[in-house]
Amino acid sequence: MKKFKLKNHFKGLKKGTHFYLIAESEFIGIKEYVLRTKDLSYRISINEAELKRNFIFMSKE
Repeated sequence: MKKFKLKNHFKGLKKGTHFYLIAESEFIGIKEYVLRTKDLSYRISINEAELKRNFIFMSKE
């Protein structure tokens, strides 16, 4: 499972919040990612551009 960290405030979430990548999908060249907070209380669905712009890859378990 991949871990990400939020590098900017985004959709009401604070900078530094840790996320797990739950699912990734691609449909006609458009990638979409589903992330959950570390405590699993919040779920967010974003595209590849938002992932690159707002998240930092931390590690892979």
